[in-house]
Amino acid sequence: MTNIERLKLELSNQAYYTDTEYAVFLEEQGLTATDTYDKSTNQLALLNTVIDILNTLMNNIDNLMKAQTEFTTRTQAYKYLNDRVATIEKKIACMPSYEPVSSQITYLYHN
Repeated sequence: MTNIERLKLELSNQAYYTDTEYAVFLEEQGLTATDTYDKSTNQLALLNTVIDILNTLMNNIDNLMKAQTEFTTRTQAYKYLNDRVATIEKKIACMPSYEPVSSQITYLYHN
């Protein structure tokens, strides 16, 4: 299975964008669309790609509503996307290779 096939599987084979556009999303995360998917090395980048795609759909709900007709209002579609992104972010946070971004805030006083 290639990276682009795995990406489509993660997106439930919904045609939000063309294969060329999906390839660009993958390249932005350092993946090549035609390479073989390897869960141990590509999963984090692939999930970040899915988040990027869902974020673009949040900016243009009409693209989502064209591909999925189950939503009757834009509010429902936006809530679905928001929930899906939150679920993927939790999945990423549970991965052993995940390193959270350190905070730039330091406290002056400690207990």
